[in-house]
Amino acid sequence: MAAGPGKIVPIDINEELKHSYLDYAMSVIVGRALPDVRDGLKPVHRRILYAMHNLGLTADKPHRKSAYVVGEVLSKLHPHGDAAVYDALVRLAQDFACRYPLVDGHGNFGSIDGDAAAAMRYTEVRMARITSQMLADIDKETVDFIPNYDGTGEEPVVLPSRIPNLLVNGSAGIAVGMATNIPPHNLKEVIDGLVYLADHPDAELEDLMRFIPGPDFPTGGKIMGRHGIVEAYRTGRGSIKMRGHAEFERVGSRTRIVITELPYQVNKARLVEKIAALVREKKIEGISDLRDESDRKGMRVVIELRREVNPEITLNLLYKHTQLQDNFGVILLALVDGQPQVLALKDILSHYLGHQREVITRRCRYELSQAQARLHIVEGLRIALAHLDEVIQTIRRSRDVAEARLGLMAGFGLSEKQAQAILDMRLQRLTALERDKLENEFNDLVAAIERLEALLADEQKILAVVKEELLAVRDKFADPRRTELVAEDADFNPEDLIPQEDAVIILTNDGYIKRMPPSVYRSQRRGGRGIAGVETKVQDFVRHLFVGKTHDYLLFFTERGKVYRVKVYEIPEAGRQARGTAVVNLIPVANGERVTAVIPVTEYSGDAFLFMVTRKGIVKKTVLQEFDSARRDGLIALTLDEGDELVDVKITDGKSEVLLGTRNGMVIRFPEGQVRPMGRTAHGVRGISLREGDMVVGMDIVDPDDQLLVVSEKGYGKVTPVKEFRVQSRGGFGLIAARVSGRNGPLVSLSLVGRGEEILIVSKSGILIRMKIDEIPQFGRQAQGVRLMRLAPGDAVVAVAWILPEDPPQGE
Repeated sequence: MAAGPGKIVPIDINEELKHSYLDYAMSVIVGRALPDVRDGLKPVHRRILYAMHNLGLTADKPHRKSAYVVGEVLSKLHPHGDAAVYDALVRLAQDFACRYPLVDGHGNFGSIDGDAAAAMRYTEVRMARITSQMLADIDKETVDFIPNYDGTGEEPVVLPSRIPNLLVNGSAGIAVGMATNIPPHNLKEVIDGLVYLADHPDAELEDLMRFIPGPDFPTGGKIMGRHGIVEAYRTGRGSIKMRGHAEFERVGSRTRIVITELPYQVNKARLVEKIAALVREKKIEGISDLRDESDRKGMRVVIELRREVNPEITLNLLYKHTQLQDNFGVILLALVDGQPQVLALKDILSHYLGHQREVITRRCRYELSQAQARLHIVEGLRIALAHLDEVIQTIRRSRDVAEARLGLMAGFGLSEKQAQAILDMRLQRLTALERDKLENEFNDLVAAIERLEALLADEQKILAVVKEELLAVRDKFADPRRTELVAEDADFNPEDLIPQEDAVIILTNDGYIKRMPPSVYRSQRRGGRGIAGVETKVQDFVRHLFVGKTHDYLLFFTERGKVYRVKVYEIPEAGRQARGTAVVNLIPVANGERVTAVIPVTEYSGDAFLFMVTRKGIVKKTVLQEFDSARRDGLIALTLDEGDELVDVKITDGKSEVLLGTRNGMVIRFPEGQVRPMGRTAHGVRGISLREGDMVVGMDIVDPDDQLLVVSEKGYGKVTPVKEFRVQSRGGFGLIAARVSGRNGPLVSLSLVGRGEEILIVSKSGILIRMKIDEIPQFGRQAQGVRLMRLAPGDAVVAVAWILPEDPPQGE
């Protein structure tokens, strides 16, 4: 660094950076970003109000262009960019940003939708009525003044601020290494709290919160619970949960949600966009229309719901996923004697009362000195009137003013100021009326001086004046609270509004699903052939049927080894003849991906397992608890080899026996204990060995009393007692369950059945035949079976489904 011609001074770069950065940081902290605890204003806001005061832009004067005010601030007080000054001016005029706006604006000053204000050449401003209280008595030496940036004038260090602006309008700012975020409050409540603290200096937080229960935001809304408020008021930091105000409107058979108030600082347009995005992404179901009907009379965002939707659930989902519920992070940070401090509520109130005591004290001293100076002059005028003739003679004998002044001072014992006042006195003061006025003024001055001296001698009297003036401000400007304080509710769970009851769930082969109450079945006449439980498309049929509770989970397993989770109540309810909803509307399965198993889960027990089998004979057992997760894009249920796919999944107790069957008629029966539990993403182990061209077509959990039903591609079938299949070790080729030949074709379906059940055999061309299990002949393991369905040339059996009984079984 050059210190003079030809001289270089070495400097430690670390020290230079440290000092330079600290200087910059303190400049930002003190001179830009943080409010003063006394008037609650940052320097730019203080300078704007003082400039408007100097320009005479009071509430009873016409508005002037905003550019006029900005120019005044820039030229005399704030040497920064005009945009920064205008932005600060705009905020002081926004009724959705300030609880009590300090600027009265004409024109476009932005909106709660985030619209920017019009250019400063278009808008007009003047001080709001309440702003006069911020600057009251500023000309009576109530605050210190310092030179402005170029030394051509002065500016106040702080405003007298007869309103507690820091709490009333709040503040937000980011400095270097610190930030402030003070919420706005209700004027009446804050003043009541100040008056109570003035009378009870030892008041506790609970005492003060009887008067100041919490913030009062300009946009209204609700504050949920007291915990965040108490924490913020006690420590200076806390988080307050805010909610918008929404209500339900009935329009015919439909319900709509109408939002009329938003949490503080929430952008309405962005909120509407977010709701629309959630509807598109299907994170919130049941919204049929969304529109913003807000106008100059107030806010109104309308959300139309479908008939079957529970509005309480939808509203609480909006609270959960949007800024209709938001948090306000409170940081009560302000400058105290030029130093940033995090303050408790009582600290802020105490500092403000101290500021007001100082303002009143300085005002009293100023008024006392003014009264004493005037009394001195009045005393001189009284002497002159008492010796009028001699005074006149003295003046007439004098050659000039200076001689007359000296003559009066010498002849009547007057001071120079008194003598000059006599010389300046107009002849009309010699009338009897004027003499009486002078005497009254003398008496008033004496009384005023006595009163002011008594005030200055007693702190309690000063405090009484502070309270009196605060109460006068309260009575003039107080208004009702806008933000509602409500008890905090627990984190919302949609189940809270859904009764726990049985439900029948039906999933068809083509992927349509629906939920029905069991009464739909039980209301039918007993002894019939069963009823149609679903209106399916041509060639579609029921693949899965079970009864669960509305609060149960359904685990959907796909052929690609993924699992998705849905609550039973989330499946749309439909009538007996309705087709249902496509399952792709509930879970994000890939195009062409097929659900191969559905498992109802009441609780994720550590004693239950999910047993899986793939087309290539790989089996895997995983603890049910590992699937207790709620990722929307699903979880990996097992890792598959290329070309393999998941065939079936069963829930087991860990002690069962498993039966696997293949396309070429082989069956293996083994204890599931031979398969150790594995993690979700594990590959699995060999369950059955397959010869070339063979594949697994079915799996079931063994009940010794059941029979094994096999149905082949060409319509042949039989039942065989399961006891004919001895227990083996897993991984072998198994035993023959049916001889496969060109006559009967490979097996399509293999499962365990009980007496009294009915099945539906479906062919590729859409032909369906229904029969009872008891009508199917029983054969040994080696037999091919008998013809169950006659097929046209080229047709083949593709699936076997179970007929829905009148009272559905408890399970799949």
